[in-house]
Amino acid sequence: MKKYFKYISALALVAMVSMSLSSCSEKGMGETIFPDVSDELDPNSYTYKFDKWLKANYLDVYNLDFQYRLQDNETNMYYNLEPATLTNAIDLAVLAKYMWFDIYEEVTGSKEFVKMYGPRILMLVGSPAINPQSGTIIVGLAEGGIKVTLLHVNSMNPLDIYGLNSDYFHTMHHEFTHILHQTKSIPREFQLLSLGRYDPINWQDRKSTVVHSLGFVTPYASSEIREDFAETCANYITLTDAQWERIWLEAGRGYVTDGNEDSDEMSNLNYYCFYYFENNDATKDENKKYANENQVVEQEDGTYILRNQYQRGVAPITTGEDGKRYDANGALCDAQGFVLNSSGARIPITVFEVEDADGIDGVQMLETKINLARNWFREQWGIELDDLRNAVQSRLQSFDASTLEDLRQQVYGQQ
Repeated sequence: MKKYFKYISALALVAMVSMSLSSCSEKGMGETIFPDVSDELDPNSYTYKFDKWLKANYLDVYNLDFQYRLQDNETNMYYNLEPATLTNAIDLAVLAKYMWFDIYEEVTGSKEFVKMYGPRILMLVGSPAINPQSGTIIVGLAEGGIKVTLLHVNSMNPLDIYGLNSDYFHTMHHEFTHILHQTKSIPREFQLLSLGRYDPINWQDRKSTVVHSLGFVTPYASSEIREDFAETCANYITLTDAQWERIWLEAGRGYVTDGNEDSDEMSNLNYYCFYYFENNDATKDENKKYANENQVVEQEDGTYILRNQYQRGVAPITTGEDGKRYDANGALCDAQGFVLNSSGARIPITVFEVEDADGIDGVQMLETKINLARNWFREQWGIELDDLRNAVQSRLQSFDASTLEDLRQQVYGQQ
């Protein structure tokens, strides 16, 4: 079964940028770069309230054309796409403003930053763009600093705020980072950190645990420098503390694989960060086994054991004069041949962490990347990255059904 991986992309469409610049008069831009947009909306239209809200909150404020009606000439004809439903388009429109535009207004103190540097077009597409050959799904596009496209809108659950955060809010901040670094370059120090470790072809075959150990926040971040930077910024802003704790844990671990790394089927590789010795016998190399993380239990003392796996006695198991069973080494055993402790309980199999032998301190690498991104936002844009993160996290934690209903009323409650 083909496994699909979500990713987001930035396209440097020089033709689009040139076209938008050539359309400007010698006197410069007027109130809008969309002169064909009529100020007159049809009050009898089924979408009148939504169109009125979009004009007042996106076009008039940010000079942004919010396109929710699918236009073939604005999409890649290679993909079989479908339009967004009106209901989901309304929900995502108010949520995008709440979790993206309003965030930057809160942090910068005005709407001018997004108005100046934000996209000119925000387009919604109902379905994802699926590439069956690479097994990837495009969930967002940023094109030449002009246009951001959000896809698979019809599958969204507007009340699943953390799902929305993963699929949409993360994409918004990722794409906006692309727009910003197309204006002011990614720090050179950042560009040098992971040279030689990017894989633009097979990034989707990399496991998240392994790339964390290599100093990447996601497999997609390991595809190339600009995606690494955008993913670092977007994930720092949108991931919760618990999600980051998991990344830090995995970034400090080592991993091994039991597959052939030269195989065409890299997705079939199994990676392990723990190992154990069968029957706790380390005297024979063949006794060394690897364990998936979900098989491992961390104990209160910080050591690890294998879930529901216990030491077996060394054959033969015999019955002593006292009527108890013993293995060949004299260890006390039960009727099934498992070794018992002095309390008569089975002894779990001890687990060890794989040595982190990739030559990279994943935790330090991620911390360095975040600090470089933090400094870039501060020095180049006068924005504190942590303020963006705090604003997003605050809204995530306080979001509920009443919040969504209040946002919807901005559209539905208009006269």
